[in-house]
Amino acid sequence: MIRRTQLIILNTTKVGERSLVLHALSADWGRRSFIVSVPKGGGMALFQPLSVLDAEVIENPRSELWRVRGLSAAHPLTGLRTSASKNAMTLFMSEVLYRTVRDGESEPGLFAWCERAILTLDALQGDFANYHLRFLLELAGALGFSPSLEDLAPFAGPHYLRVRDLLQDDFGTCMLLPMNGRERGEIADLLLRYLSYHTETRIEARSLRVLGELFR
Repeated sequence: MIRRTQLIILNTTKVGERSLVLHALSADWGRRSFIVSVPKGGGMALFQPLSVLDAEVIENPRSELWRVRGLSAAHPLTGLRTSASKNAMTLFMSEVLYRTVRDGESEPGLFAWCERAILTLDALQGDFANYHLRFLLELAGALGFSPSLEDLAPFAGPHYLRVRDLLQDDFGTCMLLPMNGRERGEIADLLLRYLSYHTETRIEARSLRVLGELFR
């Protein structure tokens, strides 16, 4: 059976010379891995983290790894791909999703929320240095455990007031909250610990260090 769907790329694994395993969030099955053939010398631009792809999935009940074909970009994402800062943020976001959402999980609305988060970052023109912090808070809600200030307090420590602002202020105000790279890094770390606690998995995002260097 062949089904048209959309995929959000979280990570890839090379298999042999001409195949890739796509670790993706799918519109129809939640988190799932797929295999695709890549022509010799074929470009990898389609498979960058958080690319949103239209795809044909060949369902196979005898295999856990379904094949995909007919891939094309659902959105150009020019804003992400031409900005080093936004590209670094997508690496962080995709790494968090890859380590947070387990294979087989299909939280209602997660794909649509994630697509909106990608398109929002792509479109932002002004200051977006705090975007990944708001992303982590909204991810908690998308996963089904909407954070409250009371719930976050044990993790917030000296950043309680700033976490309160990030949680309660509107999106535009959150983007303009004054913070340095160290403060953003510490808040991102505590939010990752919060997510780890609720998902019962250890989330380590190595790309967070890169963001700290870019957004000092």
